[in-house]
Amino acid sequence: MNRTGPIVVLGSANMDLVTRQPRLPEPGETMAGSDFSTGAGGKGLNQAVAARRAGADVAFAGAVGDDGFGRELRAFLEGERIATDALRTSAAPTGIAQVSVLDGGENSIVIVAGANGEEELTDGDRALIASAAALVVQLERPLALVERALAAGRQAEALTVLTPAPVDAEAARLLPLVDILVPNESEALALSGASDVETAARRLSEQASTVIVTRGSAGALIARGGDIVAAVPARAVEAVDTTGAGDTFVGVLVAWLTRGEPLEAAVEAATAAAAIAVTRPGAAPAMPTREEIDAALG
Repeated sequence: MNRTGPIVVLGSANMDLVTRQPRLPEPGETMAGSDFSTGAGGKGLNQAVAARRAGADVAFAGAVGDDGFGRELRAFLEGERIATDALRTSAAPTGIAQVSVLDGGENSIVIVAGANGEEELTDGDRALIASAAALVVQLERPLALVERALAAGRQAEALTVLTPAPVDAEAARLLPLVDILVPNESEALALSGASDVETAARRLSEQASTVIVTRGSAGALIARGGDIVAAVPARAVEAVDTTGAGDTFVGVLVAWLTRGEPLEAAVEAATAAAAIAVTRPGAAPAMPTREEIDAALG
Protein backbone atom coordinates (compact mmCIF):
# COMPACT_ATOMS: atom_id res chain seq x y z
CA MET A 1 0.00 0.00 0.00
CA ASN A 2 1.19 3.52 -0.81
CA ARG A 3 -1.41 5.48 1.18
CA THR A 4 -0.36 6.83 4.57
CA GLY A 5 -2.53 7.42 7.63
CA PRO A 6 -3.91 5.41 10.53
CA ILE A 7 -5.91 2.24 10.49
CA VAL A 8 -9.42 3.40 11.42
CA VAL A 9 -11.56 0.75 13.08
CA LEU A 10 -15.25 1.61 13.16
CA GLY A 11 -16.94 -0.98 15.31
CA SER A 12 -18.23 -2.29 18.58
CA ALA A 13 -16.84 -1.91 22.08
CA ASN A 14 -18.25 -4.34 24.65
CA MET A 15 -17.51 -5.41 28.16
CA ASP A 16 -17.00 -9.17 27.98
CA LEU A 17 -18.55 -11.19 30.83
CA VAL A 18 -16.78 -14.53 30.57
CA THR A 19 -17.65 -17.85 32.22
CA ARG A 20 -15.65 -21.06 31.88
CA GLN A 21 -17.77 -24.20 31.95
CA PRO A 22 -17.61 -27.86 30.89
CA ARG A 23 -20.33 -27.60 28.21
CA LEU A 24 -23.35 -25.53 27.21
CA PRO A 25 -26.31 -26.04 29.58
CA GLU A 26 -29.52 -27.69 28.47
CA PRO A 27 -32.71 -25.54 28.49
CA GLY A 28 -33.77 -24.97 32.10
CA GLU A 29 -30.52 -26.37 33.50
CA THR A 30 -28.39 -24.58 36.10
CA MET A 31 -24.70 -25.43 35.74
CA ALA A 32 -21.66 -24.78 37.90
CA GLY A 33 -18.87 -22.97 36.11
CA SER A 34 -15.22 -22.95 37.11
CA ASP A 35 -14.27 -19.31 36.51
CA PHE A 36 -15.65 -15.83 35.80
CA SER A 37 -13.90 -12.72 34.51
CA THR A 38 -14.62 -9.42 32.83
CA GLY A 39 -12.56 -7.77 30.13
CA ALA A 40 -12.53 -5.38 27.18
CA GLY A 41 -14.08 -6.81 24.03
CA GLY A 42 -16.27 -6.28 21.00
CA LYS A 43 -15.09 -7.16 17.50
CA GLY A 44 -14.18 -3.58 16.70
CA LEU A 45 -12.22 -2.97 19.88
CA ASN A 46 -10.49 -6.34 19.54
CA GLN A 47 -9.39 -5.66 15.97
CA ALA A 48 -8.12 -2.21 16.96
CA VAL A 49 -6.05 -3.71 19.78
CA ALA A 50 -4.65 -6.45 17.54
CA ALA A 51 -3.55 -3.91 14.92
CA ARG A 52 -2.03 -1.57 17.51
CA ARG A 53 -0.07 -4.33 19.24
CA ALA A 54 1.18 -5.37 15.80
CA GLY A 55 2.75 -1.93 15.49
CA ALA A 56 0.18 0.08 13.52
CA ASP A 57 -1.13 3.59 14.18
CA VAL A 58 -4.81 2.99 15.07
CA ALA A 59 -7.87 5.16 15.73
CA PHE A 60 -11.16 3.74 17.04
CA ALA A 61 -14.62 5.09 16.16
CA GLY A 62 -17.43 3.76 18.34
CA ALA A 63 -19.77 4.45 21.25
CA VAL A 64 -19.94 3.51 24.92
CA GLY A 65 -22.37 4.38 27.69
CA ASP A 66 -21.90 6.91 30.49
CA ASP A 67 -21.31 4.10 32.96
CA GLY A 68 -18.57 2.12 34.66
CA PHE A 69 -18.11 -0.31 31.78
CA GLY A 70 -17.82 2.58 29.31
CA ARG A 71 -15.20 4.35 31.39
CA GLU A 72 -13.22 1.11 31.71
CA LEU A 73 -13.28 0.52 27.95
CA ARG A 74 -12.18 4.08 27.16
CA ALA A 75 -9.31 3.77 29.65
CA PHE A 76 -8.33 0.39 28.19
CA LEU A 77 -8.13 1.79 24.64
CA GLU A 78 -6.14 4.79 25.79
CA GLY A 79 -3.81 2.47 27.68
CA GLU A 80 -3.21 0.62 24.40
CA ARG A 81 -2.32 3.99 22.77
CA ILE A 82 -5.30 3.85 20.42
CA ALA A 83 -6.78 7.23 19.45
CA THR A 84 -10.23 7.65 21.01
CA ASP A 85 -11.27 11.10 19.74
CA ALA A 86 -14.11 9.41 17.80
CA LEU A 87 -15.27 7.24 20.74
CA ARG A 88 -18.59 8.84 21.68
CA THR A 89 -20.46 8.68 24.99
CA SER A 90 -24.04 7.54 24.42
CA ALA A 91 -27.21 7.80 26.48
CA ALA A 92 -27.55 4.03 26.00
CA PRO A 93 -25.63 1.65 28.27
CA THR A 94 -22.30 0.18 27.18
CA GLY A 95 -22.66 -2.98 25.11
CA ILE A 96 -21.89 -6.34 26.71
CA ALA A 97 -21.01 -9.81 25.47
CA GLN A 98 -21.78 -12.87 27.59
CA VAL A 99 -19.10 -15.36 26.61
CA SER A 100 -19.26 -19.05 27.54
CA VAL A 101 -15.85 -20.69 27.19
CA LEU A 102 -15.98 -24.48 27.20
CA ASP A 103 -13.22 -26.53 28.79
CA GLY A 104 -12.06 -27.62 25.31
CA GLY A 105 -11.43 -23.98 24.34
CA GLU A 106 -14.45 -23.37 22.08
CA ASN A 107 -16.86 -20.56 22.89
CA SER A 108 -20.38 -19.28 22.37
CA ILE A 109 -21.34 -15.62 22.70
CA VAL A 110 -24.51 -13.58 23.32
CA ILE A 111 -24.25 -9.84 22.57
CA VAL A 112 -26.42 -6.98 23.84
CA ALA A 113 -25.60 -3.99 21.60
CA GLY A 114 -26.41 -1.07 23.91
CA ALA A 115 -24.48 2.01 22.73
CA ASN A 116 -23.17 0.05 19.74
CA GLY A 117 -26.64 0.43 18.22
CA GLU A 118 -26.07 4.12 17.41
CA GLU A 119 -26.58 4.58 13.65
CA GLU A 120 -25.18 8.05 12.96
CA LEU A 121 -21.96 8.46 10.98
CA THR A 122 -20.82 11.83 12.30
CA ASP A 123 -18.78 14.50 10.55
CA GLY A 124 -15.94 13.56 12.87
CA ASP A 125 -16.17 9.93 11.76
CA ARG A 126 -16.11 11.00 8.11
CA ALA A 127 -13.07 13.22 8.66
CA LEU A 128 -11.26 10.38 10.42
CA ILE A 129 -12.07 7.93 7.63
CA ALA A 130 -10.88 10.48 5.04
CA SER A 131 -7.45 10.43 6.73
CA ALA A 132 -7.21 6.64 6.92
CA ALA A 133 -4.87 4.24 5.17
CA ALA A 134 -7.39 1.48 5.93
CA LEU A 135 -10.94 1.28 7.25
CA VAL A 136 -11.88 -1.86 9.19
CA VAL A 137 -15.54 -2.65 9.94
CA GLN A 138 -17.67 -5.53 11.21
CA LEU A 139 -21.40 -6.17 11.65
CA GLU A 140 -21.84 -5.60 15.40
CA ARG A 141 -22.87 -2.03 14.48
CA PRO A 142 -26.02 -1.26 12.40
CA LEU A 143 -25.76 -2.33 8.78
CA ALA A 144 -26.75 1.11 7.46
CA LEU A 145 -23.93 2.72 9.48
CA VAL A 146 -21.39 0.19 8.18
CA GLU A 147 -22.56 0.82 4.61
CA ARG A 148 -22.13 4.57 4.97
CA ALA A 149 -18.69 4.09 6.49
CA LEU A 150 -17.56 1.78 3.68
CA ALA A 151 -18.81 4.26 1.08
CA ALA A 152 -16.82 7.01 2.80
CA GLY A 153 -13.77 4.76 2.89
CA ARG A 154 -14.08 3.95 -0.77
CA GLN A 155 -14.43 7.66 -1.61
CA ALA A 156 -11.28 8.36 0.42
CA GLU A 157 -9.43 5.55 -1.42
CA ALA A 158 -8.67 3.82 1.87
CA LEU A 159 -8.30 0.03 1.98
CA THR A 160 -11.72 -1.24 3.09
CA VAL A 161 -11.88 -4.43 5.17
CA LEU A 162 -15.06 -6.16 6.36
CA THR A 163 -15.54 -9.00 8.82
CA PRO A 164 -19.15 -10.15 8.13
CA ALA A 165 -19.92 -11.12 11.72
CA PRO A 166 -22.46 -11.65 13.06
CA VAL A 167 -23.42 -12.77 9.57
CA ASP A 168 -26.41 -11.06 7.93
CA ALA A 169 -27.72 -12.02 4.49
CA GLU A 170 -28.37 -8.34 3.76
CA ALA A 171 -24.63 -7.69 4.09
CA ALA A 172 -24.21 -9.00 0.54
CA ARG A 173 -25.02 -5.50 -0.66
CA LEU A 174 -21.82 -4.24 1.03
CA LEU A 175 -19.48 -6.45 -0.98
CA PRO A 176 -18.90 -4.06 -3.93
CA LEU A 177 -17.55 -1.54 -1.38
CA VAL A 178 -15.11 -4.05 0.16
CA ASP A 179 -11.45 -4.51 -0.82
CA ILE A 180 -10.85 -7.42 1.57
CA LEU A 181 -13.61 -9.63 3.01
CA VAL A 182 -12.57 -11.84 5.94
CA PRO A 183 -15.30 -14.33 6.89
CA ASN A 184 -14.85 -17.56 8.79
CA GLU A 185 -16.07 -20.75 7.18
CA SER A 186 -19.65 -20.63 8.47
CA GLU A 187 -19.98 -16.92 7.58
CA ALA A 188 -18.67 -17.55 4.07
CA LEU A 189 -21.21 -20.34 3.53
CA ALA A 190 -24.09 -18.28 4.88
CA LEU A 191 -23.20 -15.14 2.93
CA SER A 192 -22.58 -16.95 -0.37
CA GLY A 193 -25.30 -19.61 -0.25
CA ALA A 194 -22.66 -22.19 -1.25
CA SER A 195 -22.46 -25.69 0.25
CA ASP A 196 -18.65 -25.89 0.49
CA VAL A 197 -16.03 -23.37 1.52
CA GLU A 198 -14.04 -23.28 -1.73
CA THR A 199 -17.14 -22.52 -3.77
CA ALA A 200 -18.09 -19.90 -1.19
CA ALA A 201 -14.69 -18.21 -1.42
CA ARG A 202 -14.80 -18.18 -5.22
CA ARG A 203 -18.35 -16.85 -5.32
CA LEU A 204 -17.72 -14.08 -2.79
CA SER A 205 -14.51 -13.01 -4.56
CA GLU A 206 -16.55 -12.21 -7.66
CA GLN A 207 -18.12 -9.37 -5.63
CA ALA A 208 -15.45 -8.27 -3.12
CA SER A 209 -11.95 -7.66 -4.48
CA THR A 210 -10.23 -10.22 -2.24
CA VAL A 211 -11.70 -12.86 0.08
CA ILE A 212 -9.80 -14.54 2.90
CA VAL A 213 -11.74 -17.36 4.54
CA THR A 214 -10.40 -18.34 7.97
CA ARG A 215 -10.92 -22.01 8.82
CA GLY A 216 -9.37 -22.49 12.25
CA SER A 217 -7.03 -25.47 12.30
CA ALA A 218 -7.51 -25.89 8.52
CA GLY A 219 -5.83 -22.55 7.79
CA ALA A 220 -6.99 -19.81 5.43
CA LEU A 221 -8.06 -19.66 1.79
CA ILE A 222 -7.38 -16.60 -0.37
CA ALA A 223 -9.62 -15.98 -3.40
CA ARG A 224 -9.63 -13.29 -6.06
CA GLY A 225 -11.75 -12.80 -9.15
CA GLY A 226 -13.57 -16.09 -8.72
CA ASP A 227 -10.44 -18.23 -8.20
CA ILE A 228 -8.63 -19.67 -5.19
CA VAL A 229 -5.16 -18.13 -5.40
CA ALA A 230 -3.52 -19.45 -2.22
CA ALA A 231 -4.03 -21.60 0.86
CA VAL A 232 -2.12 -20.72 4.04
CA PRO A 233 -1.83 -23.52 6.62
CA ALA A 234 -2.66 -23.03 10.28
CA ARG A 235 -0.12 -23.47 13.06
CA ALA A 236 -0.62 -26.43 15.38
CA VAL A 237 -1.17 -25.26 18.97
CA GLU A 238 -3.15 -26.39 22.00
CA ALA A 239 -6.06 -23.97 22.27
CA VAL A 240 -7.01 -22.58 25.67
CA ASP A 241 -9.58 -20.00 24.51
CA THR A 242 -10.54 -19.21 20.90
CA THR A 243 -12.37 -15.98 21.79
CA GLY A 244 -10.97 -13.15 19.67
CA ALA A 245 -8.83 -15.33 17.40
CA GLY A 246 -10.57 -14.08 14.26
CA ASP A 247 -10.24 -10.47 15.40
CA THR A 248 -6.54 -10.99 16.07
CA PHE A 249 -6.22 -12.33 12.52
CA VAL A 250 -7.91 -9.28 10.96
CA GLY A 251 -6.06 -6.67 13.02
CA VAL A 252 -2.65 -8.17 12.27
CA LEU A 253 -3.53 -8.73 8.60
CA VAL A 254 -4.31 -5.04 8.12
CA ALA A 255 -1.31 -3.92 10.18
CA TRP A 256 1.00 -5.92 7.91
CA LEU A 257 -0.70 -4.69 4.74
CA THR A 258 -0.50 -1.02 5.72
CA ARG A 259 3.23 -1.32 6.25
CA GLY A 260 3.59 -2.54 2.67
CA GLU A 261 3.79 -6.32 3.09
CA PRO A 262 2.34 -8.54 0.30
CA LEU A 263 -0.99 -10.20 0.94
CA GLU A 264 0.22 -13.77 1.46
CA ALA A 265 2.91 -12.63 3.93
CA ALA A 266 0.24 -10.64 5.79
CA VAL A 267 -1.98 -13.73 5.98
CA GLU A 268 0.93 -15.79 7.31
CA ALA A 269 1.58 -13.18 10.02
CA ALA A 270 -2.12 -13.05 10.89
CA THR A 271 -2.22 -16.84 11.15
CA ALA A 272 0.79 -16.86 13.47
CA ALA A 273 -0.76 -14.14 15.65
CA ALA A 274 -4.08 -15.99 15.95
CA ALA A 275 -2.22 -19.16 16.93
CA ILE A 276 -0.52 -17.27 19.77
CA ALA A 277 -3.79 -15.69 20.92
CA VAL A 278 -5.68 -18.98 21.32
CA THR A 279 -3.05 -20.29 23.76
CA ARG A 280 -4.04 -17.56 26.24
CA PRO A 281 -7.32 -16.75 28.02
CA GLY A 282 -9.43 -13.78 26.95
CA ALA A 283 -9.83 -11.79 23.75
CA ALA A 284 -7.97 -8.46 23.68
CA PRO A 285 -5.72 -9.39 26.64
CA ALA A 286 -4.49 -12.47 24.72
CA MET A 287 -3.38 -10.62 21.59
CA PRO A 288 0.35 -10.73 20.79
CA THR A 289 2.80 -7.90 20.19
CA ARG A 290 4.66 -7.33 16.95
CA GLU A 291 7.81 -8.72 18.57
CA GLU A 292 6.01 -11.94 19.48
CA ILE A 293 4.61 -12.28 15.96
CA ASP A 294 8.02 -11.66 14.38
CA ALA A 295 9.55 -14.30 16.66
CA ALA A 296 6.86 -16.82 15.70
CA LEU A 297 7.51 -16.16 12.01
CA GLY A 298 11.19 -16.80 12.52
